[in-house]
Amino acid sequence: MLKKLIVSDGDPIHYHLYTEEGLVLLNHFIGKEIKIEFSGKIYCKSCGKQTKKSFSQGFCYPCFRSAPEASPCIIRPELCEAHLNKGRNIEWEQQYHNQPHVVYLAASSAIKVGVTQAANIPTRWIDQGASTAAIIARTPHRQIAGMIEVELKKRFTDKTHWQKMLRNEVLKEVDFQESFNTAQNAISAKFKDYFYLDTSLFKGRYPVLEYPLKVVSFNQEKSPSISGVLNGIKGQYLIFDASKVINVRKYQGYEVRLT
Repeated sequence: MLKKLIVSDGDPIHYHLYTEEGLVLLNHFIGKEIKIEFSGKIYCKSCGKQTKKSFSQGFCYPCFRSAPEASPCIIRPELCEAHLNKGRNIEWEQQYHNQPHVVYLAASSAIKVGVTQAANIPTRWIDQGASTAAIIARTPHRQIAGMIEVELKKRFTDKTHWQKMLRNEVLKEVDFQESFNTAQNAISAKFKDYFYLDTSLFKGRYPVLEYPLKVVSFNQEKSPSISGVLNGIKGQYLIFDASKVINVRKYQGYEVRLT
């Protein structure tokens, strides 16, 4: 059953895949031919039950409606009420959302603003395929970070252009000090005390032999398998020859066989 790739920073970044036998280092397969076959079975990543359709990258419909990992504040952190002891699962909210969070700027094809739990750095940046990134604000819980992000979305995008990211069409030079100043000038006075620029910049060194000139995304509904030479891994994508890519995170819960 597919799960999100486990990442660890390095030169290059290391990617591990969950299997029944344990974690497998995918970096060892780069430059080699592999095949991923889908059985047609899907299991909810929350409750484990078999489901006919996957919602929001791995949930059955009931869990999509009730699981804390699928709550609206995952996508819109400004809605989070964990600090008020509210949420779909109070214990889960306290463990993950009523914790220190960061607001960051990450560069790929453009500079984007984002929010994540402080403990999730640099994993979050790697998952998004960022070329460089920096923390610009630290907050005591998720809601404040989300409110800051809402204001900064007037100046920065909050989306990653995944096709450009996979073609490695990224910004070559990024002045984070200038971007930080832009952010600080755009934010309300009540949030300024949370701001500071972390000078220890993240630089993503992804294990890619060759980037595609165009991107053809795998669709499990049209084909039961994807195969070819694995040219690299970036974000949560496996990059094959012939411009083929697959978003592993999208297919969480799908039963597959790797050969």
